[in-house]
Amino acid sequence: MSNRNNQQNKQAARERLRAERERQAKRDKTRRQLVVAGSIVVVLALAGGIGFAVSQMKDGDSSGKNADWAAAAKKDLVKPANSTGENGNEILIGDPKAKETLTVFEDPRCPSCAAFEQRSGDQLRQDVKDGRYKVRFVMVNFIDDLPMKGSGAGSKNAVSALGAALNVSPQAFVDYKEALYSAKNHPEETDDAYADDKRLIEVAQQVPALKGNKDFEKNVTGGTYDKWALEMGKLFGKDGVNGTPTLVHNGKQLKNAGGKNPPMAKEEFIAAIDKEFGPKK
Repeated sequence: MSNRNNQQNKQAARERLRAERERQAKRDKTRRQLVVAGSIVVVLALAGGIGFAVSQMKDGDSSGKNADWAAAAKKDLVKPANSTGENGNEILIGDPKAKETLTVFEDPRCPSCAAFEQRSGDQLRQDVKDGRYKVRFVMVNFIDDLPMKGSGAGSKNAVSALGAALNVSPQAFVDYKEALYSAKNHPEETDDAYADDKRLIEVAQQVPALKGNKDFEKNVTGGTYDKWALEMGKLFGKDGVNGTPTLVHNGKQLKNAGGKNPPMAKEEFIAAIDKEFGPKK
């Protein structure tokens, strides 16, 4: 084979190698572009997901309830029967002639409120029955707005249902509130179970005045007192109240013997009431 042929063969080999390298370079470039494009899609998707999550956090829940409550805020206010005061925000239980009034701030999702009801609720109800004082219940819904508690709509929805119970009678309200806070019914604070109307109606079957009560159920599912529940929620922060449960008399918060608020255990509650109103006669 001549040197000339050798040279030509080598040149041809180099050309093929160069061409192959160019093709490989193009393939690598295309692959890099696809990877980058895919990464951008993932980042955008994640950003969109995060944005959606933040939006839902601000809205209060991710079930669509948020839109219902935004609409409720624009509706005309419907006050439950047996409510008094501006915007129906007075829920007074007991003898209207009772000289003293104890104000109790509670949130339906609040575990401490449930504990207070389970430990001292019977004593409070007995005091009211005895005419020692009447109670003004202020049902608020601040837990729905706490992201660390899962946000949601359970507090507002339960307050609205309590309005439906109050519309039946003051006693139905008291009994229903007791049932909602009972150990067998009350959910964990992060569980937005009371956002479900079916669950609220299910608990109501334990209250004689509400069992099978179609008007009550219609008001719950129809959100008759949703606007009222929102108005009640605006009372949170009054009298310096920034947590629940809180007991207030003449603008002063009742505390237990250790100076803590509120007096939760029954003996603490009795001691705090005796200190505030004097020993029971």
